[in-house]
Amino acid sequence: MRYKLFGKHTGLRVSELVLGTANFGTAWGGHGAQPEEARQILDTYAEAGGNFLDSANGYQEGQSEMVLGDLLAGRRDEFVLSTKFAVKTTADSGLLVTGNSRQAMVLSVDASLKRLKTDRIDLYWAHVSDGVTPLEEIVRGFDDLVRAGKILYAGLSNFPAWRVARAATIAELRGAVPIAGIQVEHSLVQRTTEQDLIPASKALGLGVVAYSPLGGGVLTGKYRSGKFDNRRDEAWAGAGFQPENSQQRTAIIDTLIAVAEEAGVTPGEIAIAWVAGKGSLPIIGPRTFAQLESNLAAAKVVLSAEQVTRLDDVSAVPRGYPYTVLDDPRIKDLITGGKFDKIDVPAEPIA
Repeated sequence: MRYKLFGKHTGLRVSELVLGTANFGTAWGGHGAQPEEARQILDTYAEAGGNFLDSANGYQEGQSEMVLGDLLAGRRDEFVLSTKFAVKTTADSGLLVTGNSRQAMVLSVDASLKRLKTDRIDLYWAHVSDGVTPLEEIVRGFDDLVRAGKILYAGLSNFPAWRVARAATIAELRGAVPIAGIQVEHSLVQRTTEQDLIPASKALGLGVVAYSPLGGGVLTGKYRSGKFDNRRDEAWAGAGFQPENSQQRTAIIDTLIAVAEEAGVTPGEIAIAWVAGKGSLPIIGPRTFAQLESNLAAAKVVLSAEQVTRLDDVSAVPRGYPYTVLDDPRIKDLITGGKFDKIDVPAEPIA
């Protein structure tokens, strides 16, 4: 496995595939991995060169962090350990420990540190935007936790692009700990992330971690067999699952299977490799050791330019306003004095 620097505001070296640990534990109705299988998954991921772990206080009602804390005993410093706050840990989690407030942040980080059995969290994410906590408070809260030695880096997960941009700017202007990266859903069946979030992050120098690169499993093709019709709904109450419910999604999966057959690999490997090829770090979240092996194999997949184009074309989504204006050749002509085709435009977006 190869390694990448996480964004442009850190020197953090992370593996190209992130191991998601939402399936470590069985509190979610028994749909998860027992500690021994979780150990096998973590050990094999590490042997393959993986070093980036992703958890959250709410995964398996806190069991994910507890299992991970046990498994990291004696080798904590071999991994970049990330976890999150903002959502309920258990059904009785109260009002003050949820959301993005500094109070929720402080209470949550201390609880996560105990479950993880560690003195620090390497990358701490706000799991989801609550829409009401001022970004000044979030940025200051992260900075306080860094100064206290409880976290090293901070990131935003499931935040609108404009909030990400404002938070990054506030941190920069105030000399606070930078927003290191974002975590977003990104896959062949969820490409709206590419309209603003990913370009904004590239322009601002943020690392991008992509969850659900398999569309909740639909991009493995297994749900077409009819054997798994209700399995995903039972395990996750449908969260994160992208059903094959449109002609375009049927065409996407058809193309994915065709490309996989050409390459002699599984559709899931192609789907993960496609996300990685867009510059994101895909999160793999295996529930079983067999799933892990298939996910890890994606790191060896090299898609041809023609295969990428086919996958891009079949999964393309319309760009909304203002891009309906900005992409119009007539507008490009107007803002360049008729010389758009003679201008060498930078490859990376400009903030």
